[in-house]
Amino acid sequence: MKKTYKMTDLCCANCAAEIERDVNKIEGVSACTVNFISQKMNVEADDGADYAKVYKKIEKAVKRVEPDCDLVLL
Repeated sequence: MKKTYKMTDLCCANCAAEIERDVNKIEGVSACTVNFISQKMNVEADDGADYAKVYKKIEKAVKRVEPDCDLVLL
């Protein structure tokens, strides 16, 4: 399952890299890329994963690094 999110209020490339690293460590995520220039995050989740639970962990990881950043599904 692939999802693309617009990331609002992502302030710097360092934060984007940290978010990408943290999301890639989440169980159920097989791949994640964050592009600071386009302000987008692409997430690929394992087929058997409960995406609602995975999304909550993704959102928590994003808010830990960038509290004002919101994810908007494209």
